[in-house]
Amino acid sequence: MSEYKIKLDSFEGPMDLLMHLIEKNKINIYDIPIAEVTEQYLAYLEQFKEFNIEVASEFLVMAATLLQIKSRILLPKPKKNEEDEEDPDLDPRQELVDRLLEYRRFKEVSEVLDQLAADRSKMFFREPEQLLTQYVSLEGLDVNLLVTAFNAVLEANVDDTTLVSREKFSVQDKMMDIMVLLHKNKQGILFTDAFTRAGTRAELVVTFLSLLELIKLKRVIIEQKYSFAPICIKAKDVIT
Repeated sequence: MSEYKIKLDSFEGPMDLLMHLIEKNKINIYDIPIAEVTEQYLAYLEQFKEFNIEVASEFLVMAATLLQIKSRILLPKPKKNEEDEEDPDLDPRQELVDRLLEYRRFKEVSEVLDQLAADRSKMFFREPEQLLTQYVSLEGLDVNLLVTAFNAVLEANVDDTTLVSREKFSVQDKMMDIMVLLHKNKQGILFTDAFTRAGTRAELVVTFLSLLELIKLKRVIIEQKYSFAPICIKAKDVIT
């Protein structure tokens, strides 16, 4: 029974009801009009009784606390001595204000944790798998020669200084460019012709990666008839 939790309407407890009244009436939490809040609080309890809802003891304790604070405010405030004025630090509402501020902090943290838990519930994980690495060999040309040819393209096309801007191309775009060139040139194209739109170093790299991806997918073949001869690229579907 100690774990049984009573919930009245949409309020988890007396502090939740008080915070509702403060926020509803846009009350400054540091300057609570006790008389007004007490009347509204008791009105809520009366409304619960009208619907035959049993009011939990903690709500009644808070009602008694509010009435006590209200009565203390109405009574004359004590003085330190005959010469001193009324002590401004003796505010009967201070303890309630501290409890409300603490409750509000816990509530804010609780909402953040609930949101994190909700986001976490949408995530699914699995154990990492050991994937086999497969290297696709080039047909008709040694990979070192292809890398050497690409370095020559870099040196020939890129200046010492370039304008840095947002790139508007991808590997898929470059793959399409190369295949369009091969479609127009059935006999194949030179390796350097694959870099027709190359301007920046990043674009050259993307073009080279696109060519490697086409080789991996077996859609093109690289040829060099003899040493130091130009490197040619041909579409796989037109090779006889």
